[in-house]
Order: sequence, then C-alpha cells, then structure tokens
Amino acid sequence: MTYTIEKVTTLIGARRYGDNDTNIGFILTDSRSLCFPEETLFFALKSERNDGHNYIPELYRRGVKNFVVTNVPKGYASDYPGANFLKVVNTLEALQRLAERHRDEFNIPIVGITGSNGKTMVKEWLYQLLSPSMFVTRSPRSYNSQIGVPLSVWLMNEQTQVGVFEAGISMPGEMLALRDIIQPTIAVLTNLGAAHQENFSSMEEKCREKLILFHDAETVIYDGDDEVINKVIAEYPDYKGEKLFWSLKNPEAPFYVKNIEKQQSVSVITYIYKGEEDSFSIPFIDDASVQNAIISAVVASKLGLSAEDIDKRMAQLEPVAMRLEVKVGQHGCTLINDSYNSDINSLDIALDFMNRRPDHRGRRHTLILSDIYQSGQEPEALYKEVSDLARKRGVVKFIGIGPELCKQHDEIQISEKFFFPNVEEFIASEVFASLRDEVILLKGARQFGFDQLTELLVQKVHETTLEVNLNAVVANLNYYRAFMKPETKLVCMIKADGYGAGAVEIAKTLQDHRVDYLAVAVADEGVTLRKNGITSNIMIMNPEMTAFKTMFDYDLEPEVYSFRLLDALIKAAEKEGVTGFPVHIKLDTGMHRMGFDPENDMEELIGKLKHQNAIIPRSVFSHFVGSDDDSFDDFSAHQFELFDKGSKQLQAAFDHKILRHICNSAGIEHFPERQLDMCRLGLGLYGINSRNNKTINCVSTLKTTILQMHNVKAGDSVGYSRKTILDRDSVIAAIPIGYADGLNRRLGNRHAYCLVNGQKAEYVGNICMDVAMIDVTDIPCKEGDSVEIFGEHLPVQTLSDILETIPYEVLTTISNRVKRVYFQD
Repeated sequence: MTYTIEKVTTLIGARRYGDNDTNIGFILTDSRSLCFPEETLFFALKSERNDGHNYIPELYRRGVKNFVVTNVPKGYASDYPGANFLKVVNTLEALQRLAERHRDEFNIPIVGITGSNGKTMVKEWLYQLLSPSMFVTRSPRSYNSQIGVPLSVWLMNEQTQVGVFEAGISMPGEMLALRDIIQPTIAVLTNLGAAHQENFSSMEEKCREKLILFHDAETVIYDGDDEVINKVIAEYPDYKGEKLFWSLKNPEAPFYVKNIEKQQSVSVITYIYKGEEDSFSIPFIDDASVQNAIISAVVASKLGLSAEDIDKRMAQLEPVAMRLEVKVGQHGCTLINDSYNSDINSLDIALDFMNRRPDHRGRRHTLILSDIYQSGQEPEALYKEVSDLARKRGVVKFIGIGPELCKQHDEIQISEKFFFPNVEEFIASEVFASLRDEVILLKGARQFGFDQLTELLVQKVHETTLEVNLNAVVANLNYYRAFMKPETKLVCMIKADGYGAGAVEIAKTLQDHRVDYLAVAVADEGVTLRKNGITSNIMIMNPEMTAFKTMFDYDLEPEVYSFRLLDALIKAAEKEGVTGFPVHIKLDTGMHRMGFDPENDMEELIGKLKHQNAIIPRSVFSHFVGSDDDSFDDFSAHQFELFDKGSKQLQAAFDHKILRHICNSAGIEHFPERQLDMCRLGLGLYGINSRNNKTINCVSTLKTTILQMHNVKAGDSVGYSRKTILDRDSVIAAIPIGYADGLNRRLGNRHAYCLVNGQKAEYVGNICMDVAMIDVTDIPCKEGDSVEIFGEHLPVQTLSDILETIPYEVLTTISNRVKRVYFQD
C-alpha cells in the first residue's frame, strides 16, 4: 500500500515544506537500511546519543526526498531541491501516529501478544499454524518496541487477512502507545515473569501495564491459573469482551487442558474447548514449548482453525529460529543462515544484515532462495520485488530453488542466476560445487529442506559451539549508554578475542552501532580487525616495542605507560617519518600495574611530549581498582583526585582537546559524576554486571550434544581413576567437551552441573581432555539432545562461583577449536 505525501502530512498532523507530489511505500528510521529511496519516508528520530537529522544530507544524496523532522534545514529549498520536509513536534510520535492511522484501514482479526517470555515463539507458531489457510502479516523477528511495533504494523497490505504483532515493554507508560497502534481484536498475555521487574514496584504493577493491551479487545487470552493475573483482571469488572483463559486446574475454564503426556520426544496435549474434547501432539517436551503450544492452540481455535487442522499442523511445528546465524563455511565462504522461513519482509531484513557486514576480502554476495509461499501476490509481481530487493542490497549471484522460481526466472534481473526445481538437484550441480569465497545468504521455506544445504556448506568442526547473541551485545551496549551523558564517548573492550566471543564479529556489530573506540591488547589483534573490514578507531592496551611499524601501518593507537616505551615509540615514529600519531597516556593512580605517576612524572612526561611532533596525546586515562565494590569508595575517590590533578596538568600543556577517562563498566553506573569525556565498557558489554554479579543480557552460550548414553549399575565407577562411584543404577551420558575446550577439570565429580532439556545433570568422573560424563538418570533425553554448559539458563557466574574465580576467566578460556556461531534475533 502507498500513501500520497499529502495524505501522510494530514495523517500525522505535520506542516509540509516542499511541493514534490510523490507516493510513500516505505518508512525508514535507520539510514543504514535504505533500499528504495524514491518511495521512502525517513523519520529523523532523536535519542539521547543520536539525532536522525544528522543523516538527512547523506540520505538526500542517496535519493531520499521525503523527511519527517522537528527542525527544517535552513535553506531547504535551495540545498534540497525536490525534497519534502514534514515538520512535527515529535518524530517518534509521528511515526506511531502514521502506523495507527494505517491500522485503521483494516477491518480484520488482529492478534496482539504481550508477556514476559514467549511472545516471539507464540507469534511464529501462530504463523506456522495459520499461514496454510490465510495470509498472515506478523512482526518481523522481535520487532516489539516503541519503534518496532509501528514498523511491523506498516507491513500490512491489501492481502493481509490476519495480523499478529508483539508488544514488548520494559517500564511503566509504554503500553498505551503500542495498544493504540496495534488495536488488537484478540489480546494475548503469554505469561508474567521476572523480565524488566527492576522498573516496576511489583508484579501487579507490571501486570497492569501489560494488560493495557487488553482494553477494547474483543477477546482476551491469558493463563487462568496465574494468581497475579487473575487478581489484576478482577480490577476490570466492566470489561465486556470474551475472557478466553486457559487452565490446567479448572475444568470449567473456556480452554481446559485436561492432560499433558510427555513421551521421549513428543508431548500429547488433551484439551476441552466449547464442550468438545480433542488433542494434539507437538515434537517438543520442554515446559516452555508446551505452554507456548497451548497458547497458540487457544488463539488458533478462536480464529476458527478446526481441531483436526490444529492437530495436523501442531505435529509439524518447527523450532523457531528467532535469529540470523553467521557461520564459517566451506571453501572460504561465510554462511548467513535464515533458512527456516521465507517471506518478503524477513527476506529484506536478512539481505540488509548481509549488506551491512563489512567484508575486507571483497567477496561477492550470493542469495540462495526458495519459492515463497502465501505471499498474497501474483508470482510475477512477487519475484520482480524479490529481484529489486536483491539488487538494491548488493546481491550479484542468485540461486533460486523451487518450481515457481524456475517458471519466473525472467523476473530475476541479476546477471548471474541459476534455477533448480529442488535442493537435491542443486546439490548435485556444478553450481553448488563451484561455491568459493562468497558471502552466502540461505533463505528458504522449511518445506524445501534447506537444512541439507546448511550441513553441506558449513565448515565441519567440533560439535561443541559457543553461540554469541549479537542482539544481546547491542542491548548491553545500550544499557550502559543509558547511564551516560549523551556527549560522553565510549571505548569497547574486545581484547582476548572479544572475551572469548570472537573479536571480529563483535567489532562489526559495535562499528555498526557507532562506538567511538575499540580496544584490544596487542597489535596483532588490531591487525586482524583491520583485515576484516573494521575502520573504527582502535586502541592497543599492551603495545609491544617490536610492533610499532605495524601500528603505524594499520592506524592502531597505542597506550603509553612508561618513559622507556615513550622514548622508543617516538624514535620509531621519527624513523618512519610519522607525525601527529595519536597515543593514549596511562596514569597509575593505585592499581600499581602500569602507568606514569601522576604526582611525580607529569613534568618530565609533558616535557618529552612537547619537544617532538611524532606523537600527540589523544587521551589520558587510569583504572579504578574497585568500582564494583562500595567498600572501596574512599580509595576510588582518592584515585580520582590523583587522576583529575594529573590529567588536568597534561591538558593545560596542550591546545588540542585530550580525552579523559577512568570509568569502567561498573564505574559507569556507580560514578556518573566521574564519566568525564569517555568511558570504557568491558565485561558489561558481554552481559555481566560486576556490581551485583547478575546477567544483564546473556551474550555467550556454550553448548554441546549428547554423544552416547550408558546404563551403569550401582557400585560401578565412571571415568579415569574411578573418582565417582555410583550409589544407584544410573544413566550416564558422554558429551564432546573437555578441558581442551575450556571446561575446567575442577567441575567434575559432582562439583557442578550442566543443563539437559532444562534439568540439572551433574558432571561425574574426572573431566577428560575431549569428553565429559554427566548423570542423566532422571532426565528424559536421548542421544543428540542439546546440553547447555553455561548461558541463557545457566549463568556463567554459577560456574565461576564454583571455581572461586571470575567470569572473565571462564569466558576467555574457551578454546579456539570450539566453533563460534553468531546470531541476530
């Protein structure tokens, strides 16, 4: 659907500057995601740290002619000929208002989903259940925020028969705007949990905020066994809609779950709805999946899906891949795997992700795409749109799989293109065998079995993987940015290979989110980043004197902490003819590790710096020794006093601005008045709050699988040296992870546990070099099941506490032979 610019002006209550009559089909809030400039309306959103108005000149040069702003550029008529500027008081509210007016155009069932957990899972399973018989528009991935919801609702078009949208909140006052945009006819509360509880005074307050989504909905769906939800629901006696709650306890519930039978790999759920008893089975046995399936069944039943169709489609439910995975592929390829669904909206998001990844090797971008089902468009128009998207996003090689794509090959206007009726024929072809040095996006409907392609294309490595959630990295970055003044710069620490997570991919994500500096330990780490397309400022914290030329060649800025290092660096720079090379001066205020003495060294340091022009001080910094512990506050104050005096003395000697920084992750929160010009974000970026040893957003999850299971009798031993003697008949599983992978030997012999299907499984026997054994006697599981060593459900802090160490050590000892898998929700 498109709107004239005149109509948009009216809908958002704007004043229009410019007279270019045009149609709007796309809305944009992130300049990096531009695809179709001619039909794009850019909303110049403002945040504490950024301002979308700054990107107007760049977007105009790239072809965008329509902007929603709070400030119209001076001289807009002469500087931006042909452009329209729609002036509003608040650009975010204007974006939300436009989406709300767009929603008004549709008289169809709209499902709004909120809850502490399970929103995305329920949304995606509803899509799987409903899409065979109706056209569903849904939120892309986890687009459930104040910006994500309007972008999602905007995706509805003439073909949409049902809308399914998530609504996520983190603090009071957020749901009202989301409700007005979604205007659900069916409102769903999945559950009520601890997520974001820190921003609410009680569970009841959080529940009230979430239930704002229920106001005016024709049907509300919730857990009738939850006491808090029932208590808050009772506060609204005047609600006239249908209360379609589910219950495992109350036979009188509108949707009564009579029985849940968990078998080895299947759960059978028997229920009563409208007086009829039926059942369905799902290929999952964990509690979260069972609950999400029940919720999905309630919504599907309300939307008219028959019990027979529910049973048939539930049995075919696929695990929800809520993420884009980045893997190392065969023959120099990088594989971006999004091969679990295929629709035009998720295709654009995946192409945008591929296009924004810097690639130093200049590898071509290849799209492998299956037929797209249930698009609601005529095939010719659909695949022309696919072709336009792919070309705009930099795809130079297209591989289409499926009978419809074979028919529509002329619509794909990409010079290098190949078509195959099925995956098997593609795998047997020369085209498959010739894939070399490419960035490959796999995007396929599940019916086409793209999992075969993934298995063949990915580099064969160790079964044990470290999954790295790039969205969590960004969420943690923003968590700390929220504590910082907008003008304060940020250094992100990615030394020790990004705290074990992989420095290159972390750096690409941070560069995409415009951090000011990256910091690594040694020059070789910086060179690796430069060779992988990282152009951000890079600081070297432990420069080696043998690496000076490397630092000059690759624009790597060293820390300088001693006169010996300073003299050698100046000499090397002068020899190479280098002038004005930026360095970072370290002062020792109490760590007594490295650094200049701020009380006794400043005069000599300033003299040496002033009497040469090879290097210049870019920043001056120090380290708090205990910003994570209130008991050290007096010493921290003493450190800051020393640093403040020394750094000001250095600044007074130079005309240019020298950045000052002393706060680390804990200091950003604990000492807001000491943030100065820049802060350094280390462990907090990876999700660990050292102030309370809690997880912010989990970044790294170490996983493996069950190799083999044995029945072992009571009295028998497990492992080397017979260190564990079993006191009962047991089931022992072997998993392919050992101390060579970074699993500490001290965790063995029941000193710690991992998680198998969400349940604790203790390590038994000594942990071996490549294998560990775990006790799964009371856990329903089978060979091939996933095992979580630490991560989302088992915090790394649990292991570090058992080992009487710190999370840093656990994270950074994960071996390089453990495959890193990166994903984005």
